[in-house]
Amino acid sequence: MKKKTIVNALILLFSTLFGIAAEVGSIAPSITLPDANGKMWNSSEFINKKNLLIFFYPAAMTGGCTKQACSYKEEYKNWKDINFEVIGISGDKKENLKLFKESEELNFTLLSDYKGTVAKAFGVPTAKGGNIQKFVSGERFTLERGVTTKRWTFMISRTGKILYKKENTQATQDSEQAMKFFSKLKQ
Repeated sequence: MKKKTIVNALILLFSTLFGIAAEVGSIAPSITLPDANGKMWNSSEFINKKNLLIFFYPAAMTGGCTKQACSYKEEYKNWKDINFEVIGISGDKKENLKLFKESEELNFTLLSDYKGTVAKAFGVPTAKGGNIQKFVSGERFTLERGVTTKRWTFMISRTGKILYKKENTQATQDSEQAMKFFSKLKQ
């Protein structure tokens, strides 16, 4: 096993066991989760290549979460232009995420943290999951999530360091506030 992989595994283990929140300036926990299509996504693939903008949200296809995701969709080109990969993470099943992505035409990656392991590694509070009923194009769907996370946002540098942490973000202003922070950081 590579030294970096072992270190990331230990960070994840200790932060999960002891509830240590990821802080600005620290190395971000490694993320390996399924995306909306069930393909495993790993943050290590972006080390030394791209910055990551990661936002945790409570539940796919709910009012605030849809507004938050759509604000990132609208600003996606701006994030790409400054070398950021945008990632949304929730406790939803990957099938929910696929439906969410398709129905809202989301242009970035959504990851399923069904057990809340990654949320806990970042220190994001979680609560019990649940089910909601949604109608999409006249068809009824039951959307299930294992956990419900708080709405937190992180920016991670290409080197894996946390640059920005925002707890209890406002759904409609999340992308804009993060972009303002990054603009000031670059000055």
